[in-house]
Amino acid sequence: MDGLQFIDGIIAMWFFLTALSVLFVAIDIRNTPEDTVLKWGFILLTAYIGPFGVFLYVLGCREPLPGLHEKYIATRWRQVLGSTMHCVAGDGIGILAGAIIGAVIQMSRPSEMLLEYMLGFGFGWAIFQALAMKAMLGSYKQALAKTFYAELVSMNWLMAGMMPTMMILMRGIQGADDPASHRFWFVMSMSLLVGFITAYPINWWLVSRGLKHGMMTVRPHESMIGMRDDMPKPVAQSSAPDHAQHSENAGLEKQGAASATPSTTRMLVIAAISFAVLAAGIIFGVNV
Repeated sequence: MDGLQFIDGIIAMWFFLTALSVLFVAIDIRNTPEDTVLKWGFILLTAYIGPFGVFLYVLGCREPLPGLHEKYIATRWRQVLGSTMHCVAGDGIGILAGAIIGAVIQMSRPSEMLLEYMLGFGFGWAIFQALAMKAMLGSYKQALAKTFYAELVSMNWLMAGMMPTMMILMRGIQGADDPASHRFWFVMSMSLLVGFITAYPINWWLVSRGLKHGMMTVRPHESMIGMRDDMPKPVAQSSAPDHAQHSENAGLEKQGAASATPSTTRMLVIAAISFAVLAAGIIFGVNV
């Protein structure tokens, strides 16, 4: 068996485990009292990163016993998990679309990377972030404004890990740059997995400073509880049976819950660092 056959065997096993993982999450998460957007986020994340996704869902979001979801997701690392998952799930759709379009029309590598970035950021910001926050902030326009910064820096750290991984693997695995090949999808899965890892630390900072939310608990006929004072509050929701109100444990331990919102200068510095890290990741991927 040559090296390429061995890789294909690993890929086949990966896809088999991914299919089982997605099936489990898609069925099981229906009983989890989580926000609908985050439910779809976990399904998408599991489709991207296979068995790692189902592991994160069970360990980070799945209700261990009835009535314990609020307390279960309240720990900081689970809140950050939800925030990072939300970022990767939304951005990943645009990034994948950009990679496919770029390959099909044979764009240059820099142009393809720019397209992936633009589509990833646009989809993640305009749909996954802003639409999810619309109910809390009162209008879609306000949600776009409030989520722009967090999406930008989170996207940069995601791409800083994803881009070099994708470039290195596509150079090393024959046929991995063709969207019609199973090797392409394996490379994209591995790249999104690395991107998730590199985006986690900045999401910790964003959540701890009240710039992003994490996991939520959604139960019918409950009011918002456990929300930090500096987090956006939801608009009033209907009391009709088919309209569940959010019970969001903004999910921060007491010792970190009072973290002050960073100054404009600090936010600009963090944004500049995120672009520097993104540039470093691309340079690394090009030269390795």
